[in-house]
Amino acid sequence: MERGISWEDRIKGAYASLRPSEQKVASFFLAHAGELESLTIGELASAAGVSEPTVIRCVRGLGYRGYRAFKGALRGWEAGEESAFDHLGGFSLRPWDRMENLPLKAVGTQREALEDVLKSVSPDSLAQAAQTLASARLIDLYSVENSCAPASDLLTKLTYLGLRCRFCTDAYLQQISAAHLRKGDVAVAFSRSGRSVDTVKALRLAKKAGAATIAVTGERTALLSRYADLTLSVGGGGQTVYGNAIFSRVADLAVVDMLYMGIILSDYERFSRNLDRSGQVIADRGYAQT
Repeated sequence: MERGISWEDRIKGAYASLRPSEQKVASFFLAHAGELESLTIGELASAAGVSEPTVIRCVRGLGYRGYRAFKGALRGWEAGEESAFDHLGGFSLRPWDRMENLPLKAVGTQREALEDVLKSVSPDSLAQAAQTLASARLIDLYSVENSCAPASDLLTKLTYLGLRCRFCTDAYLQQISAAHLRKGDVAVAFSRSGRSVDTVKALRLAKKAGAATIAVTGERTALLSRYADLTLSVGGGGQTVYGNAIFSRVADLAVVDMLYMGIILSDYERFSRNLDRSGQVIADRGYAQT
C-alpha cells in the first residue's frame, strides 16, 4: 500500500484513473470530508448515490486495503509510518508508491521548491544582480552536474538579450576562463549546496581577477557566498546528489527567469529591441503553419 501522502492528495492524483462511478465517491469524499468518519459504508454509498462495492473499489483504487483502512487514514493512523525509510535523502518516493500518483508527487515537490524561492530571494539583491548583468562587458557562467541546466538556460536568455556570455561545461575550462576575467566582467555561479569544489574555485578565481561575482545557491551562508558580491538564495538548504536535489533546478530556473525579466526592466527599450532583433534572425527556422 502507498504511504506518505494525504488521502486528499491521493484522490487528486488518482482521480483521472478512476471509473466514473468511483469518481462520484471520490468527489463525495472531498466535498464532505468532515462527515466521513461518522458514516458507515452503507450510509456513505447511499449518500453518494452508488453501491457499496463501488465504494470499496474506489478506496482500493486510492491505495487502501478497504474502507476501514481509508477511515484510519482520516484519523491520521498513517502518520509517521515512513519515517524509517529515507533511501533518497528526503525525496518522498517509496517502493510502495503508485505510478498514477507520481505526477502529483513531482509537481508537489516542485511547488514546494518554488515556494522556498519566494521566501528566500531578496528583491534588492535581485535588482542589483539584474543591473550588474545588464551593464557587464562579458558574463561567465559556472556550474557542474545538475546545476548546468539553469546555467545553460541563462546563457540562452542572455544571448537573446544581446549580452556577451559564455558557458563551458568543462569545469577546468570554467576555471581557466575565470582567471582571465577583469573589472567590468561578471561571473555567475550555480550550486545548490554551495560546496561544489570546481564551482567554488571558479568563482574565487573570477573575484580575484577583478570581476563582479554572483552566487545562486541554497543558503546565504554557503561557502560559495564567500566569493560572491551578491548572493541569490533559493532556499531549501544544501542538497546532496540524491533526494530533492533532483528538483533543485526548478528553483534555479525560476531565479534565471527573474534575472531575465529584471534585465529587461532595467532598460526596456534596449532589451526589447535586442529581443526583436534576435527573433528576426531565427524567424525562418520554424515550419510554416498549414
